[in-house]
Amino acid sequence: MPRAIYTEEHRVIVERLKKARFEIGFDQVDVAKKLGRTQSYISKIESGQRRFDVLQLKEFAKIYKKPLDYFVK
Repeated sequence: MPRAIYTEEHRVIVERLKKARFEIGFDQVDVAKKLGRTQSYISKIESGQRRFDVLQLKEFAKIYKKPLDYFVK
């Protein structure tokens, strides 16, 4: 079984994260500030280099004003 970070499902979630960020008009620095993280943290998530869990995904959903299932459907 491939590691979750390399699956097609992970790639789709990452693409939806980026799309949601663009739709709300934020850059990576804006999101990083809201999460209390660095811009490089957001960059690594959006480039698929960093894994994230469902609790972190919930934080993104709240910031982007999207339901959680937007990212995982």
